[in-house]
Amino acid sequence: MTLPSPDRRATDWLAAFDAALQAGDPGRAAALFDADGYWRDLVAFTWNIRTQEGRGAIGEMLAAQLPAVKPSGFRLDGAATEAGGVVEAWFVFETAACRGRGHLRLKATPEGDRAWTLLTTMVELKGFEEKTGTRRIKGAEHGVHPGRKTWAERRAEEAATLGITEQPYVVIIGGGQGGIMLAARLRRLGVPTLVIEKNARAGDSWRRRYKSLCLHDPVWYDHLPYLPFPDDWPVFSPKDKIGDWLEMYTRVMEINYWSSTTAKQARFDEARGEWAVTVERDGREIVLRPKQLVFALGVSGYPNVPALPGAESFEGDQHHSSRHPGPEAYRGKKAVVLGSNNSAHDICAALWEHGADVTMIQRSSTHIAPSDSLMELALGGLYSEQAVQAGIDHHTADLVFASVPYRIMHSFHIPVYEEMKRRDADLYARLEQAGFLLDFGDDGSGLFMKYLRRGSGYYIDVGASELVANGSIKLRSRVGIERVNPRSVTLTDGSELPADLLVYATGYGSMNQFLADLVSPEVADRVGKVWGLGSGTTKDPGPWEGELRNMWKPTQQPQLWIHGGNMHQSRHYSQFLSLQLKARYEGLPTPVYGQAPVHHLR
Repeated sequence: MTLPSPDRRATDWLAAFDAALQAGDPGRAAALFDADGYWRDLVAFTWNIRTQEGRGAIGEMLAAQLPAVKPSGFRLDGAATEAGGVVEAWFVFETAACRGRGHLRLKATPEGDRAWTLLTTMVELKGFEEKTGTRRIKGAEHGVHPGRKTWAERRAEEAATLGITEQPYVVIIGGGQGGIMLAARLRRLGVPTLVIEKNARAGDSWRRRYKSLCLHDPVWYDHLPYLPFPDDWPVFSPKDKIGDWLEMYTRVMEINYWSSTTAKQARFDEARGEWAVTVERDGREIVLRPKQLVFALGVSGYPNVPALPGAESFEGDQHHSSRHPGPEAYRGKKAVVLGSNNSAHDICAALWEHGADVTMIQRSSTHIAPSDSLMELALGGLYSEQAVQAGIDHHTADLVFASVPYRIMHSFHIPVYEEMKRRDADLYARLEQAGFLLDFGDDGSGLFMKYLRRGSGYYIDVGASELVANGSIKLRSRVGIERVNPRSVTLTDGSELPADLLVYATGYGSMNQFLADLVSPEVADRVGKVWGLGSGTTKDPGPWEGELRNMWKPTQQPQLWIHGGNMHQSRHYSQFLSLQLKARYEGLPTPVYGQAPVHHLR
């Protein structure tokens, strides 16, 4: 039997779904999903970031949320497509509070077309839209207005008063890429926001990294909100170029940004329903009293520096990779780098290029993804020049990426890395011959799942793997450092390596270490572990969470939020965090559904 067109099938499903929702019938709506169907909601229905797995969970969510959400107007947005027996379609809809956009995957079943995956996202709050297009402000005040103030005067007045005589509604601790992107969105939404950054200039967190650092993600993946990079921007951005872009962005987006300011303590005042955030600026302490506090301090916590016996006796240079100054001073020196992930490979390669004798210490296996293969096989369909030419800009790509529930995401990735194994078999064979410990994740799903589950354990190969394979970078694997001596290190197998430089490329701790120090250990434990999916794989203990722990959504500590991730995640999820904050600023009801319990402390 010939099935109707993809447009007709998607339109009919959306009409049936819309009718069930407007009838207030959760069971009827849930029955339109496959028995193993998924509904991922980004704020629109749940005021949360949450995936409902299976008809039962979908029905329970709708029973709780339908009376307040009042969804309607589900209709096709553009042409549906069909491939491999799956219909994909974009749609738009409304709720009582917002306008939304979503993505649908349909499968034909004996019961009829049923949703395999559904994504719903909040696009804008009704009555509180960004002032774009026909809503943009005039800027100039035509006519005669005694005492009028120029734009510069109004900006100077705002800078002089916000945080001093006027309190911000939101304080963002951390002025790197994540904090800047979120602040830009909040600025557009009219939410008084202040960013606190310890460095002297926006972008310094990039400028201060090791000299050879470039982004390993391509430019199409890394655009900032509202201001995409120019079309001649390099595919892989050098760190200082990124730093300058962030500094420029902060100025032109009119972000209220306190640089050279250190957050010293934060305490939640339950009686007043606000935070007391003590910061040090220009040599004096200031107490800010925002209603909402956002920690935007990156993907990780403090640098992990192992406590090694004898480290205090070392007569050479030793430092964490985050403080590595560059390779120039180490020509002809013996360098030992502890670690085998991105930073370790980058630093080893730069040291070798500058004439150092370099040894990498690999304690556990590492996933290697050659950059060219990764760009083509994993990212090319969504984030590439070819994707742009096919009509897939980064906004569309972000939603396609978000439409795949985490429960089944690994199954989308496994074929990618199987092909990578085949394509790059020679490199992998020579790495193993050199003694390098390789893996592709616990289930063969590769780099991005490792990133989501544990935030570590991989290297995007931009050249260093060949140096390891051919012996230019010396390798000691299956060992660690047992003891540091004045001019050498003793390894756990009893052997000794001479060393003038010791670099600890040993990663970072959990983000909520910052909460323990700035707020309290009790609040850090109330929030619990940050990052990870609960997959039960290495360094990602269960139970299953279904979403990244505590990221971009309400935490168990009222009015405290965690924002971060790579450039793509900071861009994409800042939209949904900003809308949650805007709704609270305007006093809208925000009934949060399915707030995640805490299973793991710091």
